[in-house]
Amino acid sequence: MSAQPPGTASPARFVAVVPVKPPAFGKSRLGGLGDDQRRRLAAAFALDTAAACLVARSVGAVLVATDDAGFAARLTALGCVAVPDGDTNDLNSALRQAASEARRRWPDLEPVALCADLPALRPEDLDEALDALVPGGPSFVADADGVGTTLYTAPHGEFDPRFGGGSREAHLAAGALEVRGALPTLRRDVDDLDDLRAAAALGLGARTAPLVQELGLA
Repeated sequence: MSAQPPGTASPARFVAVVPVKPPAFGKSRLGGLGDDQRRRLAAAFALDTAAACLVARSVGAVLVATDDAGFAARLTALGCVAVPDGDTNDLNSALRQAASEARRRWPDLEPVALCADLPALRPEDLDEALDALVPGGPSFVADADGVGTTLYTAPHGEFDPRFGGGSREAHLAAGALEVRGALPTLRRDVDDLDDLRAAAALGLGARTAPLVQELGLA
């Protein structure tokens, strides 16, 4: 897939759909940290992910699915629309429900699901990936390890994400096209402290960076 020529502008045609666990339950693999530290990091990751989506030129709206009412208020203040998580036991089911809500609110925007743990995400990487899509079918971006997935998109009628263990292979098996290109900040999700250090090397977002410094994790 090839992106549009440099400087080619495209109208905002996507709604970013971001599932967010309540921060109190997120990032259990950040070993060596207390519950409060993990909670604060998970919240910062999600806020920085959403903030990058909000300023990407290809994104017209950001819908976040979360059952944490207090955190939903923070996301709303940022400029997102927050809705309850439709299925806390099944991420892909929750994403399909959120995409249906996005269609109701923004029928002209195509849903693009993103992980909420991309604290180094730059809007340019997100735009580059979305510019590179072949119209009319499902596509995805693999994570930095080449095993998981950080982004999935498809027209509403074909929206069927396969996030979870080995999701890259699952998306390929379902017929989704893999978006190529470096896209370093879009691929760099954070599950553990090694991932966080790799994300820090790329440049963390405005909420995660000072927290990482405060916690002595830089």
